[in-house]
Amino acid sequence: MASSSMDTEAAGQDSKGSGYTVAATAHAVDSDSWQQVGLLLVIGFNCAYVLSFSNLMMAPLGWGWGVACLLLVGAAAWYANWLLAGLHFIDGQRFIRYRDLMGFVFGRKMYYITYFLQFATLLLCNMGFILLGARALKAINVEFTHTPARLQWFITVTGIVYFAFAYFVPTISAMRNWLATSAALTLAYDITLFAILIRDGKSNKQKDYNVHGSPSEKVFNALGAVAAILVCNTSGLLPEIQSTVREPAVRGMRRALLLQYTAGVAGYYGVSVAGYWAYGSSVSEYLPNELGGPRWASVLINAAAFLQSVVSQHLFVVPIHEAMDTQLQRLDEGMFSRYNLTRRLFARGIIFGFNVFVTALFPFMGDFVNLVGSFALVPLTFMFPSMVVLKIKGKSGGRWSRLWHWSIIVFSTILCVATTAAAVRLIFNNARIYHFFADM
Repeated sequence: MASSSMDTEAAGQDSKGSGYTVAATAHAVDSDSWQQVGLLLVIGFNCAYVLSFSNLMMAPLGWGWGVACLLLVGAAAWYANWLLAGLHFIDGQRFIRYRDLMGFVFGRKMYYITYFLQFATLLLCNMGFILLGARALKAINVEFTHTPARLQWFITVTGIVYFAFAYFVPTISAMRNWLATSAALTLAYDITLFAILIRDGKSNKQKDYNVHGSPSEKVFNALGAVAAILVCNTSGLLPEIQSTVREPAVRGMRRALLLQYTAGVAGYYGVSVAGYWAYGSSVSEYLPNELGGPRWASVLINAAAFLQSVVSQHLFVVPIHEAMDTQLQRLDEGMFSRYNLTRRLFARGIIFGFNVFVTALFPFMGDFVNLVGSFALVPLTFMFPSMVVLKIKGKSGGRWSRLWHWSIIVFSTILCVATTAAAVRLIFNNARIYHFFADM
């Protein structure tokens, strides 16, 4: 194994006399209960993205394959994350970053590959959050005027709000004070949404559940749906989230995952299935666009989705903040010292300024959800944990264990290639409708 000092961003330090070392970081480590982290996962994955999942996941697959893929991919993601949680401690070190783990086991090259896959995923995910938040604000604006402002104005407002939250709530642990509010907002728009979906579904007698398109189109669209299902179930940053869990961190993280894949799944799978049931294969890419009912219900759903996304988006971009804070801030000073506040203002401004500009320039991030799920999340979720197990256990793991993990690696490689091809095909097919600064 390569020396960890080459592959981590800062020298290792003893963690509270616990007998293991952990890389230096500007953010908190070993500070949160598993219940807090579990609630954070439930809220984070029940974000505004669920308003697109009926269209992205169910419509291309139909009822039979759709439900089957929801269950199979969800179970596979749960197992893969359960496995990765058990790799948090190796050779007396606690790995608080995924890239540090891969760099320690496989060397510098895998460190940078993991770095690229993670950060590409997180940046695109954050752009998607900005776009969804802007759409929610524009949907509210449409309810009160026949000449709504351009989408780019709402993208800018959303970026500013996200920036302010990331500046004043800089770490995952600091989000604890916002979890109750975010949970209330999640329940508010979920309950209202379910009520309207049930009513619309009962009144809609012309629902079409057929999967449309040529045989080749059906195959490619189905592969894209599988990638979208993976996006809604995993993040590719489990070690970074687990870094905040108090000892015993492995057992605590696995309990938090149990909460996500039971209570959390019930929420985002429920909305996805209910939306498809209510509107069929013609369900909109942004579910609130389909809703009937009074104006106040649409305003409530969109407002709650926007406010909830402010908290949720932070979870999925914090690793980028942590990397910049660790490099730019003084680690011997508090997060709110004058020097660190100034450096953080610069770092957050760079990230959100870039993301807002790209999202405003090219507001079609929905087409890239499948690409993220296929190109980056498949290896981060399935392939890499099995690679680590094979490397650290070697022949001592037993023949059947080696066969199992090699099967995962081979299958996930094929899945990665196939779903990536489908995602690229979708982007090329839709390229004719793309234009800069489109007002969608």
